[in-house]
Amino acid sequence: MAISTFDLFKVGIGPSSSHTVGPMRAACTFVHVLSEATPAGAIARVIVTLHGSLGATGKGHGSDKAVLLGLMGHQPDTVDVDATDKWVDDVHRTCQLRLASGLKIGFNPKTDVRFVRKPFAEHANGMTFQAFDARGNELLNKRYLSVGGGFILNADSATDSRATARIAPDTTALPIPITSADALLQHCNTHHMSMADVMRVNERYWRDDQSIDEALDHIWHTMQACMQRGFTTEGTLPGPFGVKRRAAKLHRDLSVQPIEAHEPTQTMDWVNAFALAVSEENAAGGRVVTAPTNGAAGIIPATIAYYLKFTPAASPTGVRTFLLTASAIGMLYKRNASISGAEVGCQGEVGVACSMAAAGLCAILGGTPAQVENAAEIGMEHHLGLTCDPVGGLVQIPCIERNAMASVTAITAARLALRGTGEHHVSLDQVIKTMKETGADMQLKYKETARGGLALNIVAC
Repeated sequence: MAISTFDLFKVGIGPSSSHTVGPMRAACTFVHVLSEATPAGAIARVIVTLHGSLGATGKGHGSDKAVLLGLMGHQPDTVDVDATDKWVDDVHRTCQLRLASGLKIGFNPKTDVRFVRKPFAEHANGMTFQAFDARGNELLNKRYLSVGGGFILNADSATDSRATARIAPDTTALPIPITSADALLQHCNTHHMSMADVMRVNERYWRDDQSIDEALDHIWHTMQACMQRGFTTEGTLPGPFGVKRRAAKLHRDLSVQPIEAHEPTQTMDWVNAFALAVSEENAAGGRVVTAPTNGAAGIIPATIAYYLKFTPAASPTGVRTFLLTASAIGMLYKRNASISGAEVGCQGEVGVACSMAAAGLCAILGGTPAQVENAAEIGMEHHLGLTCDPVGGLVQIPCIERNAMASVTAITAARLALRGTGEHHVSLDQVIKTMKETGADMQLKYKETARGGLALNIVAC
């Protein structure tokens, strides 16, 4: 399939694209199919079962909350993030749920949202939605997969899903098909284009240039708003650990210090602040942009913010170029490997985001397509084997700091590539293939199940 830049960069809510955004979209999709297929008065009960990684860490990731919001008809990109807790609390208190169709049914979240660790055969993140009449007869049964980055598929008919309606059927539908990094470089050379230029040509399959620019600006403005909220919100994050927010104080301390040319570590401090602000907002269930996932949502905005603050020639055009270039790289991982932590570990989230950010930064700092490809390869090469082991099933430890570390790595990767000629021994295609194989070899307990690594060795009180 061929996907758009705006399929990779989606506005949603935290803390997880696969565990929050995906389930919310799936629930909303199910309830709309249900309203079309069944007389409203016949529906008496809905049961949702979360399978695999969703069943293992869904509570910590807010999957149950996301499902309720989706059944109510809320979408991740438009839901009022300040009202979600009240709406969910009302369902728990009254044991009644108003579906998107307006029908109110009895619904007890403790019994009607179920968590099962056994995954579907098709993917580690699976969901079953069932609707019943008053006599207990099943009216509708649908299975969905949350395959990372907020993408969902109908497990029973992947070619007939509302979830994939905006995705072109295959890459040949686009003017310049991109199937590999090598093919992308060949297109750049043949057409004398940058990677961002190639992406823009393909984006015209869906929208005109003005709409492309407006959508790119909206993505960046949403990232900025998330960052600013992180800079002005203090306190602790939800969950048993009481993790303290650090971004606000760090930003406040840095803002009163002049930037010294001879003190380069100040730049790193700013990058850390940018990444922490977004990642803390994500962990708190705030509005974020999947980039390409929520768990890695802080890396790309932190790298763009670095560019805008520390590059004299920075411009809005540069930000658009960054996002288009990064999406070209992200699509290669989505097509040829995975961006799901439940499928390949955190190398598929933080590793991919680092690779995308390195490519985007290299491009707007004047890198050639070959140097951009090299930057993307470096960004992933040093995240190979990275496990996904969220402590307590929460997107907090080690996820928040991991975003900060990967942001600095992305900048380093871009600068290393810019100092070279673009020639290197390991190609991006080879590192993507290696990442996929490494994820396949990785034990299940290290793939977002909270049953290994830090998640096993640090226990909530």
